[in-house]
Amino acid sequence: MDLRWPDGNVTCPQCGSDHVVYLEKARVWKCYAKHPKAKFTLKTGTIFEDSPLGLDKWLSALWLIVNCKNGVSSCEIARDLGITQKSAWFMAHRLRFALHYGSFNKLTGDVEVDETFIGGKARNMHKAKRDRLGISQSRSMIGKVAVMGLLERHGSNVRLQVVQTRRKHELEQTVSQHVTEGATVYTDALKSYDRMGQRGYVHHVIDHAEAYVDGQVHTNGWRTSGRCSSAHSRARMSASNRSTCSGTWTSRRIASTTGRILVTSTASELLLRRLLASV
Repeated sequence: MDLRWPDGNVTCPQCGSDHVVYLEKARVWKCYAKHPKAKFTLKTGTIFEDSPLGLDKWLSALWLIVNCKNGVSSCEIARDLGITQKSAWFMAHRLRFALHYGSFNKLTGDVEVDETFIGGKARNMHKAKRDRLGISQSRSMIGKVAVMGLLERHGSNVRLQVVQTRRKHELEQTVSQHVTEGATVYTDALKSYDRMGQRGYVHHVIDHAEAYVDGQVHTNGWRTSGRCSSAHSRARMSASNRSTCSGTWTSRRIASTTGRILVTSTASELLLRRLLASV
């Protein structure tokens, strides 16, 4: 109640009127304005609407998704909440869809940029699956998804985005989309980043063939937070953006000095405020 209506004044999600009454037997509010769908509840206009599952199940699933460091599957959610796997799958998709968002606020200050490949290792696959995918037991990028990550060092912002390739034009476009011009960008020695200085950024490079840290020049913060997406290694390309976005909430709080992930309930609270405010 406090998150949906902070001032304590219940208003209709359809018209915004505060001329409402609570029907105790039906456990819903009713708006006296003349419009369809006059009855509403706390869940109306949110992803929880029209779900027979109570908020106790939804909020528990929300906590699991944004706080489990290595991700959580629908089977595990079903076991923990005492519901069917189909219901857990439905809840997880709705919650991850809510996590899949864009922002007009770009990253500023010191920003680490790196990319990784998510997907099962070929040598761990059954031979029948390798034959079906047409890959060998040696290293192969077939079936893997390239994910680019951007970490704001002295803030609490992490951005993950699926990219089709690691070519120069696509990585530069992604950085420009998420990072304010003039910010300091830290990358590895991949040649796709070599024009960052020309695009208005202060660019520092760390060559991982020589070292992983050179004073403040490193990408260790992102490399640590990038592990949050490891649980989604079997995600299909069509679902990867949604899965990786849930990883950004898992690593919402980053310790700027050590680069370790601080998994707290803060992410759950931030997301819950946003979900209940989206009407």
